[in-house]
Amino acid sequence: MLETPCVESRTLGEVSGAQVFLKFENLQFTASFKERGALNKLATLVESGAPLRGVIAASAGNHAQGVAHHAQRLGLRAVIVMPVATATVKVERTLGFGAEVVLHGETFDEAREHALALADAQGLAFVHAFDDPAVIAGQGTIGLEMLQAVPDLDTVVVAVGGGGLIAGIATAVRALAPQVRIVGVQTARFPAMVNAVKGTAHAQGTSTIADGIAVGVPGTITRRLVAERVDDLVVVDEADIERAIVMLLEIEKTLVEGAGAAPLAALLADPPRWRGRKVGLVLCGGNIDPLLLQAVIGRGMVRAGRLARIRVGARDLPGVLARITTLVGEAGANIDEVHHQRAFSTLAGQNVEIELVLQTRNPAHVAAIVERLRGAGFDARSY
Repeated sequence: MLETPCVESRTLGEVSGAQVFLKFENLQFTASFKERGALNKLATLVESGAPLRGVIAASAGNHAQGVAHHAQRLGLRAVIVMPVATATVKVERTLGFGAEVVLHGETFDEAREHALALADAQGLAFVHAFDDPAVIAGQGTIGLEMLQAVPDLDTVVVAVGGGGLIAGIATAVRALAPQVRIVGVQTARFPAMVNAVKGTAHAQGTSTIADGIAVGVPGTITRRLVAERVDDLVVVDEADIERAIVMLLEIEKTLVEGAGAAPLAALLADPPRWRGRKVGLVLCGGNIDPLLLQAVIGRGMVRAGRLARIRVGARDLPGVLARITTLVGEAGANIDEVHHQRAFSTLAGQNVEIELVLQTRNPAHVAAIVERLRGAGFDARSY
């Protein structure tokens, strides 16, 4: 397990108005903080001296890899139960750490129930993903490292799913620096801890880009610790999380998953809340599917006005397309795609509708291109 860097991002500080420090847990060997709690739990089991036939966990992601990796290092048998629909790449990664993978159930709850049954039947120790004192303590080492690196932090922002990470960090930070504010972040689609602690009734969704914190029911232990030791909980939208992923990739050259981007998303969503503060953000993981990342980057480019779609109506005559593309090139845009539509157009029969996907600089550049096309007599609009 690495003692990961906790370093200042001056650029993100300029964007948010806060002094921002990033804790790079995405640099762990399994690209997630989950290693810490898994290792502490497994070491506790080994050091207890009690007979140990092996360990078992239910997970479709980072916890599975953390348990499998450290069980392999300690010479323990590891069984991981995953829902049958788990992505093949996650199954293969877990197998790569020497674990036995059992695919069972349509949901995580069904997989967990099967894991508990196997634990009883085979005498295996169940390693909970978050609701276990040893796991929580392991995650708390992040808080210790952050205070060692930046002793005068005044705020720590942490993603919240089941609550193991923030419960551990809050416990460690409260013991050493009780004046530090601890703020948890949940996705608006899975606000279970917010509802449980604040008594709200936010609706729960079915999917989120931050799948690492998509927990429907928080832990019993973690809920109590969060209520006692966390100052506030906030929710962020999917668009905020996507924007944060792209910014971290572009500015910091670091790859995070949705849960890892949630703390930065909270800063971007409400800059006045953090202005002037010395804020530590925990980038808790970096395991994101490449196809999902591709989609997020594309959507981020659109929001930033760096990828634009323009529709141009024109007479269907020779040379018209060349004229349009020349005007676009003269305006400084690069053409990604061209769709020349006749049959499905609502224009008059002698007209054609041309859709262009362009690489642009910003929204103002997009508007300038549209005006240039209109100035040349074309019916142009962005959308």
